[in-house]
Amino acid sequence: MASSPRTVLISGCSSGLGLELAVQLAWDPRKRYQVVATMRDLGKKEMLEVAAGETLGKTLTVAQLDVCDDASVAQCLSHIEGGDVDVLVNNAGMGLVGPLEGLSITTMQSVFDTNFFGAVRLVKAVLPGMKRRRKGHIVVVSSVMGLQGVMFNDVYAASKFALEGFFESLAIQLLQFNIFISLVEPGPVATDFEGKLLAQVSKAEFPGTDPETLGYFQDLYLPVSSQLSCSVGQSPKDVAKAIVKIISATQPPLRRQTNTRYVPLMVLKDLDPSGRLYVRIAHHLLFRWPRILHFSLHCLACGCHPNRVWPR
Repeated sequence: MASSPRTVLISGCSSGLGLELAVQLAWDPRKRYQVVATMRDLGKKEMLEVAAGETLGKTLTVAQLDVCDDASVAQCLSHIEGGDVDVLVNNAGMGLVGPLEGLSITTMQSVFDTNFFGAVRLVKAVLPGMKRRRKGHIVVVSSVMGLQGVMFNDVYAASKFALEGFFESLAIQLLQFNIFISLVEPGPVATDFEGKLLAQVSKAEFPGTDPETLGYFQDLYLPVSSQLSCSVGQSPKDVAKAIVKIISATQPPLRRQTNTRYVPLMVLKDLDPSGRLYVRIAHHLLFRWPRILHFSLHCLACGCHPNRVWPR
């Protein structure tokens, strides 16, 4: 006898990775999932509904959810049949790049409210049911920036580092309840969100920032960031495929990087636990060896090393 479909709640589904993941799960040929695809603003649901096609209202439903609002979370869960979530995918997030001096504390707090506390809020809401049933899976869309810092991404990286520490700590306890946690760590993902963010910050003034630092951001960081996205960036479809495999695994991994093209950039930190090697080489590539950096990114972009999605 076929088992009942697992209820999968996904945050941040109006576009990009969240939309792609919701659609892939809804179109599962074995119909193993009942997807609740959520977003803060239902006025942006058209793209998702078009992509969902005939699965809409069958294996996929669209719901409003603001991860920064307790009442919104409670209302969303109250509309789920039975109120039980088998798989939670914390995907909602926001980016923030720029010189630290030009960023307000309020803006920094809003990043943590969404990226970190938003995920914590959802977990607190679904965890009692998962513990009671002694089964569940919590998937967190983290980032390679949760493993290593990147210049001018100080606050965003900090929010992802916070996720990594929080969920690794929680995973130890939850294993006793047969609840798994998986931190998915993509590198750059080519989405409209990323493009719009870089376009906006390229025109921002960042008041309070000294001219030298502002020059490094505008003339050094932004071009390299754009080139990095083109060289090693994955499509939302590829990252979603990796997450689907993780969700379907009987023994899900705690961590999974999705992009093998990013591995060379991660190895530096593994080679030297003190962190000095990574910081110094990253600094030299950006400030002293820019031609080597650009050549390396060009080689990655040439297609000699195709993007691979893990797990296979």
